[in-house]
Amino acid sequence: MDQNQQSIFGLSVDDSNRAHLSEAAKWGRFLAIVGFVVCGLIVLGGIIMVLSANRLQNEMSDYPGYRRSAFSVFGAGLAFVYIVVAVVYFFPCLFLLRFSNAMKIALAGNDQDQLTESFKNLKVMFRYVGIILIILLSIYAFIFLIAILSAAT
Repeated sequence: MDQNQQSIFGLSVDDSNRAHLSEAAKWGRFLAIVGFVVCGLIVLGGIIMVLSANRLQNEMSDYPGYRRSAFSVFGAGLAFVYIVVAVVYFFPCLFLLRFSNAMKIALAGNDQDQLTESFKNLKVMFRYVGIILIILLSIYAFIFLIAILSAAT
């Protein structure tokens, strides 16, 4: 085996593979950081929605027949949805950043433990995204089924 190669379970990581993994780690880091910024913007959007609903509620209170509780529930519901979306989106970004950092360390120091940790975080990220996708597809299928049953009746 060439001295520029490492053996991993019968597979070798040569200079070309190292370059690919290094570039994947750089892009993963970039995407994770952008993802964290988007999480922050989602939370900020939720706060803006709550403030907007409260402001609208205060402006509408002068009109006769106004029900105060409707806008309170709407604002709180929007805030809850935005925060849940931000939390769900945070974890894939975290695992992707961990993958990137561990891969960078593994490639710099030929560290097998860091390489293993890197791939473990990549696996967890893909598993998490896959589970979220299954949940969303199930929700969509349920909504589609309800829509078909509603249209049929």
